[in-house]
Amino acid sequence: MDKIIVRGGHALRGTIPISGAKNATLPALAATLLTGDRIHLSNIPHLKDVTTMLELLGQHGSAITVDERLGVEINNSGVNNFRAPYDLVRTMRASILVMGPLVARHGMAEISLPGGCAIGSRPVNLHIEGLRKMGAEITLDEGYIRARANRLHGATIYLDPVTVTGTENLMMAAALADGRTILENAAREPEVSDLAIFLNKMGARIQGAGTSTLIIDGVEELHGTQHRIIPDRIETATFMVAAAVTHGDITLTDADPETLETPIQKLRDAGVIVEFPEPDRIRILAPDPLKPVDLETSPYPGFPTDLQAQMLVLNSLAQGVSRIAETVFENRFMHVSELQRLGADIRIHGNIAEVHGVDHLLGAPVMATDLRASASLVLAGLAARGATVISRVYHIDRGYERIEEKLHALGADIQRTSA
Repeated sequence: MDKIIVRGGHALRGTIPISGAKNATLPALAATLLTGDRIHLSNIPHLKDVTTMLELLGQHGSAITVDERLGVEINNSGVNNFRAPYDLVRTMRASILVMGPLVARHGMAEISLPGGCAIGSRPVNLHIEGLRKMGAEITLDEGYIRARANRLHGATIYLDPVTVTGTENLMMAAALADGRTILENAAREPEVSDLAIFLNKMGARIQGAGTSTLIIDGVEELHGTQHRIIPDRIETATFMVAAAVTHGDITLTDADPETLETPIQKLRDAGVIVEFPEPDRIRILAPDPLKPVDLETSPYPGFPTDLQAQMLVLNSLAQGVSRIAETVFENRFMHVSELQRLGADIRIHGNIAEVHGVDHLLGAPVMATDLRASASLVLAGLAARGATVISRVYHIDRGYERIEEKLHALGADIQRTSA
């Protein structure tokens, strides 16, 4: 099993590109099932989750051509299998996203209940209830969701709580439904907006992307198109924090600062200098010492839960006491015990992490517990004295493209080894 070894103490300096967003790529790939025409997607990141979704489409009958430079071309005219098996779905919760498109276009879907990171409860009941309101007959049997419908119809659906994948799944299903669907309390994330833009390019009629109310007027069919996936805002912010904790000076290209207003403000509150030399470039310069920053995670446009672990590392090295409240997932502090092994002074009180900044961290063997936790351990290793050995790094390959290569290009002493 692969491990990543980080020898800290090197300020990151240089320029690297940001990859396409994983969380925009996965729903876009699922959305290709809504048409039998050819679809071309570019700026696709090379990630384990993307590979899993492509394998899932392939077993449905999709014809897929992958060019690492040009992107992915998909032809779904031959889709003839509507079952998403446990062996694929168990590794990635986003597999549930094929349910809406399959039911909308083919009238049936059989999806294994999904797996993914063990960071708390992320039920699929809102997906099921929404499709039922749109006329689907759904049963749960032997770990599978079985859905059928002659043709879905429009409905008004209130999503409580707000759900990103639920919004995406129902928006895709509504694109081919008969009549108007209104999604209230819809997710506002940039990845949801990117999916709406992509669907509209295919001929969908979606209004309100980026707001909490989506209005979708169903059409008879969708057609082929081309689409470029937006930059990954979580990868962008992760590298920004990496620059901060190493007191570096880096520039990120192919980025989108407009999707990161809240994290950028929190970094500035910590004393980090954030500049925009060009619209798609972000420069980060970090002084020593850093200031502690209080924050609370919440759905977009609030502070992303996917950056909570990274900011725990920053606050662990800041001068003073800070508090981070996790309000999105109830089990997302599993990385704290591993950061404590490196010398971080973090105390958990329910859903609040109280962080007392320390002068330095010390390298040690640690274990990744989920995708973003693995990134936080890499960041901690970059700032720590000595060597940090991170095991179970298959988590990080689900969401970060060539992270060790990018960090090495910025001057980090980092390598991947196979045990």
